[in-house]
Order: sequence, then structure tokens, then C-alpha cells
Amino acid sequence: MSSEHSDPAPEEPVPSLRHAPEPERFLVSDLCSILETYLEPEEVKTIYRAYLLGADAHDGQLRASGEAYIYHPLAVARILAEMHMDADSIAAAILHDVIEDTPVERDAISEQFGEDVAMLVDGVSKLTHLKFDSREEAQAASFRKMMLAMASDLRVILVKLADRLHNMRTVMALRPEKRRRIARETLEVYAPIAQRLGMSAIRRELEQLGFEALYPMRYRVLEASVQKIKGMRKELMRKVEGSIVRRLEEYDIQARVYGREKNLWSIYRKMRDKHLSFSEVFDVFAIRIVVENKDTCYRVLGAMHTLYKPKPGRFKDYIAIPKANGYQSLHTVLFGPHGIPIEVQIRTIAMDQVAETGIAAHWHYKSGDEHSTAAQRRAHEWLRTVMDLQHNTGNALEFMENVKVDLFPDEVYVFTPRGEIMELPRGATGLDFAYAVHTDIGNSCVAIKIDRHLAPLSTPLQSGQTVEVITAPNARPRSAWLNYVITAKARHNIRSFLKSVRRQEAVEQGRLLLENALAQRGYHQHELPKSLPALLETLNCKDEDDLFFDIGTGERLPAVIAAKLVAGTQQGEQGESEPPLIIQGAEGMVLSFANCCTPIPGDPIVGTMTAGKGIVIHRGECANVRRVSDSGRVVSVEWAAELDDEFPAGIRLVTRNERGVLARIASTISSQGANISGVTISDEDSMASTIHMVVDVRNRKHLADILRRLRHIPEVVKLMRVLA
Repeated sequence: MSSEHSDPAPEEPVPSLRHAPEPERFLVSDLCSILETYLEPEEVKTIYRAYLLGADAHDGQLRASGEAYIYHPLAVARILAEMHMDADSIAAAILHDVIEDTPVERDAISEQFGEDVAMLVDGVSKLTHLKFDSREEAQAASFRKMMLAMASDLRVILVKLADRLHNMRTVMALRPEKRRRIARETLEVYAPIAQRLGMSAIRRELEQLGFEALYPMRYRVLEASVQKIKGMRKELMRKVEGSIVRRLEEYDIQARVYGREKNLWSIYRKMRDKHLSFSEVFDVFAIRIVVENKDTCYRVLGAMHTLYKPKPGRFKDYIAIPKANGYQSLHTVLFGPHGIPIEVQIRTIAMDQVAETGIAAHWHYKSGDEHSTAAQRRAHEWLRTVMDLQHNTGNALEFMENVKVDLFPDEVYVFTPRGEIMELPRGATGLDFAYAVHTDIGNSCVAIKIDRHLAPLSTPLQSGQTVEVITAPNARPRSAWLNYVITAKARHNIRSFLKSVRRQEAVEQGRLLLENALAQRGYHQHELPKSLPALLETLNCKDEDDLFFDIGTGERLPAVIAAKLVAGTQQGEQGESEPPLIIQGAEGMVLSFANCCTPIPGDPIVGTMTAGKGIVIHRGECANVRRVSDSGRVVSVEWAAELDDEFPAGIRLVTRNERGVLARIASTISSQGANISGVTISDEDSMASTIHMVVDVRNRKHLADILRRLRHIPEVVKLMRVLA
């Protein structure tokens, strides 16, 4: 999805749209006839008064088609009346342009029809009295105002969608450039909003009209292809519907069964984005079955699965787990006659109403139907996120782009340098794009360009960007790439490549590391001790390559293995035991000190081999060491004679709650040349507190000196070192 001003021109010449025969004008008497079927007489009279004001205000104004302007507000009101909207919404629909296009002011509307009607009209009106630097900025500001008004009253967007729908029905009267601009805005913003609010009927018509206005030749070709294939399959479709009806009669199920029309815009998008042929997209029959209640939906599902075999993996239960916009239905795909797939949707009458009209069903069902209120609740939840965007964006253009992105939460659309559109999940990076183009492109990727500017491979992509992949013949995937790809294809291909090359490289690296470690102990290069077979058995390694692989991947340390090999050789020749490793301090990532027992110089210690951490040093009596059952993971270690490092030691103090006690404790520790690296305090009761401290010390003697001085503080009741 790209912004309007950056879209390329259509690929084909744009002829004038064909003009349907001009429909009979919809009169206010026709509107009142609809309203009288569900509104009170006084409400109908109020709406008629709104018509009189609107007709007077718009007197002399003409639309681009040449007809009197008042016919447009009447048509908008008709769309809402057919959805059984309330009287305020109908009145606002009739008056929705008077603030913008006539001298009538908001206060006059409020005085005559109430604040609700005035608020709805104001929310739909554009910002005509402010100056903007560009058309895009003005449109964005109007959109922002509408969304803010919509947050306080959802009827604002219903009036706006009805307004846009009638404008699209009459868009053929506009010049081609303006027609394309309005169509693109409809497809990018208003159709997705209708979808987000569950208003499928309006969304489908907006998409159909927008597609026809934006790409008229493509629309005609696709429409002709659809009509042709429908004609060819009409008899087969009739047989399928007949079979379904007969099966439901056998189960004594009352239902309405009918074929669903495929949305041309949906067909076009699938063909364009997934590079599919028309036959691949359209080769599916679509059937909808509408029944009385929820239980019957599942009975119908069983009946359909006994009539035709279901296609594995294509069943969706949106009744138990509704979509974000409140949509509920059972979806299944069946293998019909001659193996032709049949899409079947099963829903109740109420679910069908909500699926078609979304949040408008709330006003249609005055009883507060659970389906319609659920749709409204989800709409309000979405609007809360829109308001969060409003508070965190700097200008109207940024706000509009953020909302447009939010309307497509599951995908982004980016372009290749040749103008082809690629569909990726939201959050996909340049590296995901490279693998989406081709596996070899991804494997040899070294950089990407986004809109002709170099960017890191980890850069998340945004809709509308043009992405170019830069490759090099000797490049290859790295394990770090797995941290910032999100598509299954990219992750799978990276892992597959790494697995194919990693083992051999790791084996060679491990062999080299072990040979270097042995060389430091007096063995010649490429010479392995005779004790290697015995060690392999002890470590449960199948062969030398297994051991080298563990060393090369960091699972085992070469110095430790070298020490064991040397000790094994010397023990065989001289009967000597394995010498311990000398611990000099914190020598980087291959050596760490356990947090569970915080050993310090002077403590008896033991080492354990831990994947990813190398050797972990514990106190000899640590419970975690006793739980290590694999003797191959235990390493004999001891402290070096002289150490300059500092080591953390935990102490716990119980003190009386008196002013300044913590300051005296800190001062005492500081006077002993130690640093406090962590403090937590918890109250035992109103009289005492427990203080946990981590103190950096040089050795056990240094810690003992600190503890001895702390015991002289009168407020310290109890003091101890924290051990595992």
C-alpha cells in the first residue's frame, strides 16, 4: 500500500467508464416510506425537517453529473435507512455537507436538531477553513478529525462510509485523474475501515467500484472471464446446490442455500500478489448456508462432511473464535463433483446480518443482540488503539499513515525494482524479502537498498517501499540472521544452509583448538594422546569428530579436554592423577562464577561444564554441583596463589529500624575497601528490617574482616554470609 502521491501511473490507458442507465431519482417521499417501517412518526418528521433545511441550503448547487446536489444527501440517507440506522444518523446524513458547502453553521444544526446531530455532521465535515501546504496534508487532517470524532461516536464513520459509497456509485461523472485519486483512497482507507468494522457488504461494493474506477480495463477483462466461467459451470453449480439442499432435507434442517459471488477485487489481488493464474484463483465454488441457530451450524457441518469429503487443513471455526471485527461463521472446503473444491460458509441469520453490516447491526437489532454488541465492542477496542496513535504522532500525515498500516495488521506490500508487488508479514525485514524473491538470493545477500538507500538487512519493511537486494558470490548465511527474520521460508533456508556447512566447519575448528591446547602442554602439533579413545567413551562421544564438533561449537572447552587427555596419558604411564585447572579470575566468556553460591578465593571450589557458559565455578558443597550426575561435566579446579580481582559475596543483616543504620553499614563496608554492588531491604515488622547486600571482596579473609566490623554496629541484630 503506497501513498497517493507516490503511486505510479496506471499501466494501461484509462478510457471513460461505461455509464449505467441513470437510475430514477430517489425522492424524500421514498426515504420517508422506508423510515416509517421502523421509526416513530415524530422521528420521521424530524428527518423531513432536516431535508427541508438541506434542500434550502444546497439550493442552486449541482453535482458533477449535473443533477441537483440534494439528491446526494438523500441517497446517503437511503443507504443508512436500509441498514435501519437511528433518526440522528439519518438526519446527519442529509445535513452532512451543509457546514462544509453552505453558510449553515454548526450552532444552527445543534439548536434545531440537537447536539448529537451537530456532532455527527461536524465529524464528517472536512477542514475547509484551514490552509495546508498540499492536498495530501489537507486530506490527512480531515481524516484525522473524522477518526477522532468516530472515537466518541461510531455513527460518524457509518455516515462517512455511506457518503463514500454513493460517491463511488457516481464516480464516473468525474474526470479520470480525480476518479483515480478517489478510487485509490477508497481502496486504501475506506474499504479497509469497513472491513475492520465488519461491514462486509459495504466493503465489497467499495472494492468493486474502486477497482473499476482505478483499473477499468483490468476490471472489464476479469469481469468477462468470471461471467464466462460462470456460464460454463452453471449446470454443475445447480447440481451442487441441489445435492446440498437434499442432504439438509434428509437431516430435517431448515436452511437458506445460495451461491456466493466472488469479489473481483479479491480475485485481482490474489492473482497480482501471489502470481496466480485466473483459473488457480477462480477454480472454487462458493456456497453459503444460513440457518436458525448456532447448534444447527454444527449439524450442517456434519451433513456437509458426509456429503463431500472435506479438504484437510481448510476448516475454520470462527463461531467459537470470532475474528477481530466480530465476524462469526464456520468455513470448510469440500471436494465436490469431479474433485472441484467447494468453499462452504455456515452461519446463523444473526451472524449473517453482523457479517454484512458489522457494527450497524447494533442499531438494526434494538434488543441488543450478543453478536452485534460484540462487533461494537471490538470496534471500540480498535478505536482505542487509534487514539493511542493520535497521541503519539506529530502530524496528520503521520497519523493517517499509521492508521492505514493498522488497517492491514497482517501484511506489508513492497515493490521489487521492476515494480512487482511482494506480500510479506508485518515486521518482515529486508532479509525476509531477499528469501521471498529466491532462496539463492537470500543465501548470497550482503545488503539491501530501500527506496535506493542502503539499509541493514535487519531493517523492518513498510508498505509502499521499493526494495533491492545486493548479493555477492562468496556470501553465505550467518547464524545471527535467525535473530531478525520472521518468515518461515527465511528461517528454514538459513537453518538448512547452516546445518549443511556448520558441522564440517565446527569439526575442523574444534580439531585446531584442541591441537593448540595440547601444544601448550608439550604435545607436538597434529599429535593426539593415546588416552583419546578412553576419554571419548567417558564423554559419550561416538568418535573424534563428535568431540571436535562439541569443541568447535563451544559445548566443551579445549583447555579442559587437553588437561583430561594429558592426565589420562600420564596416569597410564606414571599412575598420576589429573592436575586441576588453576583459576586466575574471570577470564571472559569461557569461565563464570555461579550466582547460586557466589564462590570467592579461599572457598573450596569445583567446576562444571555448562553449554554456552564454558566452565562454571561453584563452591564445593553447592547443591547444584551435587545434582550433576554426569561425571564428565565436572572439572577439578583450584584458586591461583595470588589474585587481584574482586568477587561478589552475599551477606544478610537483620537490623533494628533506627534512623541512619543503612548509612553506618555502608560507611563501615567502604572503610574496609569494599564496594556494595546490590542492596534490597524488606521489613520484618515495625521494629526490624532484613537487608540483603552483595559486596565485592578479594577473598575470604577480606569478607571476614568486613563481617567482624559490621558486628560492632549496635543496630545489627544478626549477620551472616548468604550461601547456597
